[in-house]
Amino acid sequence: MRFIIEGGARLNGIYKPQGAKNEALQVLSAALLTPEPVEIENLPNILDVQRQLELLQLLGAEVEKISSHQVRIQARTLFPQALLTPEGKALFRSIRGSVLIVGPLLARCGEAYFPKPGGDKIGRRRIDTHLLGLADLGATLSYDTQKEVYRLTTPRRLRGTYILLEEASVTGTANLLMAAALAEGETTLYHAACEPYIQQLGQLLIQMGAQIQGLGTNRLHIYGKAELRGAKHQLLSDIIEIGSITALAAMTQSSIQITDVPVEHIQPIIRPFHRMGISTSIEGNTLSIHPPAVYEPETLDGDMLTISDHTWPGTPPDMLSVLLVVATQAAGTVLIHQKMFESRLFFVDRLIEMGAQVVLCDPHRAVVIGLGRRAALRGIRMSSPDIRAGMAMLIAALSAEGRSIIEQAEQIERGYEALDERLSALGAVIHREG
Repeated sequence: MRFIIEGGARLNGIYKPQGAKNEALQVLSAALLTPEPVEIENLPNILDVQRQLELLQLLGAEVEKISSHQVRIQARTLFPQALLTPEGKALFRSIRGSVLIVGPLLARCGEAYFPKPGGDKIGRRRIDTHLLGLADLGATLSYDTQKEVYRLTTPRRLRGTYILLEEASVTGTANLLMAAALAEGETTLYHAACEPYIQQLGQLLIQMGAQIQGLGTNRLHIYGKAELRGAKHQLLSDIIEIGSITALAAMTQSSIQITDVPVEHIQPIIRPFHRMGISTSIEGNTLSIHPPAVYEPETLDGDMLTISDHTWPGTPPDMLSVLLVVATQAAGTVLIHQKMFESRLFFVDRLIEMGAQVVLCDPHRAVVIGLGRRAALRGIRMSSPDIRAGMAMLIAALSAEGRSIIEQAEQIERGYEALDERLSALGAVIHREG
């Protein structure tokens, strides 16, 4: 599948973001913690969510699609060994979010299987935090080298304990939070992630009957229950998509308003744009972007602006690719430092081919010498390596002169719903083939 883009159009209008992809994968997994129905609203209709739902069905859960954005899941009986089948392994490895079912399965069934997960090819993605934390909760871990599958078992309920996480992993925190909700006694998670997705997952678990303190901080206290009940949950709007559309408005000098913005969580997303000289305003829950003709990065001491990813409430790693594209037209030099993944910046070769001035210092750092609107990027043929780099390429293509073709656009659609239709409604010239 490919996108064909005619760049250079100014966009205008109101954009409604989808439900949060990363939150969706977590709360879908949480439905495995109870035999009662769990209803989820504002679910993005994207490939990764569809695969996660298929995985829940393979494990024995009943999935009823109420609408394209609302599902009801009831996991009366679960079959963890389904993950040992060729179909189970292939489905588990097709998305990174599959790792989130391990904690709920172990807590609910006393066993879980953990094929090496898949997802974007953006460098090594550690699973140590998950495995070590589950072992602290009482799981016994073994690894089958021939089948390439981890097996976790527990003879009785998991037991609450104090866990210092190896890293502030979002998926690791989510897995341990869900497992601890059914563990016996109190669990403390220190150095926990505190992203909005974790806060939302915690609120769902509280609705289901769990006792959790410390949401929004890096120290969580969970008082486990013997069983949890059903609940109804609505996803937040996707803050990474909001950041992506902000980047698009900046690059195409477009007047775009984004609705349904979770205002209490948006500052870490828009702050890097402000530092690059792009202003925004918020009225109610609507974000308006005001891109100047030329934007100049701030320099407090004469050095170049550095934008790097951090644990929340810092700039999320998923934002670095689109921020790098925005930096290509800044009136100044910006250092982009992607700390977490060593392959995420390799797409800059395509930006250089489009006319951007970027020096890749090493796998984690790129110096962007902004063009300051003195010259536009030019359209080329390229291929999307992952969700976020693909979106960055799309933004570059929409701002460029001439035609661009993005192959493997299905990678982008794993994280962004009906993107061609929604951008066309703003005036973008984009066509989907295949």
